[in-house]
Amino acid sequence: MSQERSSQEPLPIHRLHQSLINRIAAGEIIHRPASALKELLENCLDARATSIKITVKDGGMKLLQIQDNGCGIRRNDLPILAERFTTSKISTFSDLSRITTYGFRGEALASISHIAHLSVVTKTRSDAHAWKACYLDGVLVPSKQGQTPDPKPCAGVDGTIITIEDMFYNTPIRLSALRSPSEEYAKILDVVTKYAVHNPTISFLCRKAGSPSPEISTSPVSDVLQAIRSLYGHAIAKELLHVDVASERFNDGIDDPEKWSAEVYCTNANYQAKKMVFLLFINHRLVESSPLKRAIESVYSGFLPKGTFPFVYSSIEMDPRSVDVNVHPTKREVLFLNEEAIIERISDAIQQNVVGKSQSRVFEYQTLLPGVSTDSGLKGKKRAREDGSESEDENDDGPTENASLMRRSLSQHKVRTSLQDRTLESMLPVNDPSRLDDSSGRAIRLGDIKESQCSLTSIAELRQSVAKNVHQNLTEIIRNHIFVGFVDDIRCLSLIQHSTKLYLVNYATLAEEMFYQLALRQFGNYRRLRLDPCPPLRTLVDLAVNVERGTEQSGLEKTEIVDRIVKTLVHRREMLSEYFALDISESGDILSLPHLLKEYTPDLNKLPTFLMRLGPQVDWSSERECFESFMHELAYFYSPASGVWSCDGIGQEKSAAWQTEHILFLALRKFLIAPRSLLDNDIVQVANLPDLYRVFERC
Repeated sequence: MSQERSSQEPLPIHRLHQSLINRIAAGEIIHRPASALKELLENCLDARATSIKITVKDGGMKLLQIQDNGCGIRRNDLPILAERFTTSKISTFSDLSRITTYGFRGEALASISHIAHLSVVTKTRSDAHAWKACYLDGVLVPSKQGQTPDPKPCAGVDGTIITIEDMFYNTPIRLSALRSPSEEYAKILDVVTKYAVHNPTISFLCRKAGSPSPEISTSPVSDVLQAIRSLYGHAIAKELLHVDVASERFNDGIDDPEKWSAEVYCTNANYQAKKMVFLLFINHRLVESSPLKRAIESVYSGFLPKGTFPFVYSSIEMDPRSVDVNVHPTKREVLFLNEEAIIERISDAIQQNVVGKSQSRVFEYQTLLPGVSTDSGLKGKKRAREDGSESEDENDDGPTENASLMRRSLSQHKVRTSLQDRTLESMLPVNDPSRLDDSSGRAIRLGDIKESQCSLTSIAELRQSVAKNVHQNLTEIIRNHIFVGFVDDIRCLSLIQHSTKLYLVNYATLAEEMFYQLALRQFGNYRRLRLDPCPPLRTLVDLAVNVERGTEQSGLEKTEIVDRIVKTLVHRREMLSEYFALDISESGDILSLPHLLKEYTPDLNKLPTFLMRLGPQVDWSSERECFESFMHELAYFYSPASGVWSCDGIGQEKSAAWQTEHILFLALRKFLIAPRSLLDNDIVQVANLPDLYRVFERC
């Protein structure tokens, strides 16, 4: 009876030992190496680091080291660095409502020191050298036996290096519960990848200890889209949709704690994966939100097949007063005001964008590579002889001979790939020395031309029109052609080669289309081609009008025509300067022209005609028609004129020919988006090498 009574008595309450308390707390915060890395990454970002390097051994259980170039840690702060609840982020409880940093509790390093061996090497910009400190159970310990535990001076660079060794060495149950080193390393890579996407201006590098090449290596780029392309691949990046959504009063300028905005990159209906990739950052903190994830999955369930999921990156920014970040030991979850309304707005915006981009689907299928025969194999010696085989023996020598025959590239399918090969002109006897090939070996490398930012609807419609009318096969021919030679410089005809086919092209028309597209791409952001001395506008227009035929049909005197054109251009000179970099002084002098291609100089002999045509050929009454017709006239001015070599002087002829071949055709390869209209008269196939072989075989 006495034993039964004693078993029913309440157990006494006693205080736990501080070391046990700390170890329990450490188990709540540090679940695995990836969770320790997350805490350390956030410390690096709080330190304003621009470069973060991570080294891992055995999935982080043997070694996990992170190095940054941030502000460092002061020498005086090192003794309490690994104690619990020591932080530089907050001082009072009210600071939590204004917190903008990742860390704030000061538990990460303390927790790590209770389950691993922790060492820190740090240097601030004001220190002459770095300091090294080692920690165990939250306190400083000597790095070597017999030394004092105080931080020791050492060599180092600005920033901090934190090294964690033998993680969970004193908690064998937790250590045995971890996955294999390769799986733990995969979780580490996942954390690094997510932070690298959200922080594209910071360089991240993650590698295994002893490995010569890193698994993740990013350089600071300009936006999230480029980071996604670099880390998740082109297959995802090419299908992404950009969604911006915000609260109704976001732009009012009122201090409203309920204001918020969200930026989302999500895939369209063409992309599908077996597992959803969902990156969510709230106030730049990597968190999880099951309600938002379920809402997005519900949106895509109407577009994707069952069992497939999208890729979604979402960054939500809101007033810190609306977010409670102190609700989870690892800060994995947060609470915020109006959660249901915000989730509904974001999911509705994603649905609208996916619906708008799902009018057509893309289905990929396997095709034969260029030059591969459609025959599954050789069908007897008769087929082999037709393909150029020299074997006349009816007896087969086995599969080896057939295989070598199939691998052989036949003469009629060989393609010239070297741009150094002789051109057409070098094979023709010419007396004019200006027509000889330029042997100077001058190499031109064209710079990239970025599309200007423009909010005008008319320009957006014109750009969409160019993209809509593209002819893919013709664009491929122009992009990968090889210049063969000039045929007729009066009519601007030349020969180009693509694969085994030869084409006759009107390069003036191709150039005019390309310069129109370059003008449209750079609208409002042109370089300026300064003129010195500055020619008078009236003089140039007068020159063009005097040689223009048919002016008498207008019923106006030539002086009246000149006056009207000059008045039109001078009256609109502010618009011409702002949008087209065509600067005209108050006195009527031409100060500068728009420069569409840095390496290419237009023929200034066409300048009077260009200025004269701006009067009658540009529709000044409508915005879209005005911009379109002006850019067409500008493209006509830039395109080579008939008889490009009819200039005076052998040197000028040779310079014009060299510019056309080595700059104009190079620009066509890089920039031209060929429209369908060029197929009418401006590019014609004149020969095909396999067909020529058949003709000569009959001779």
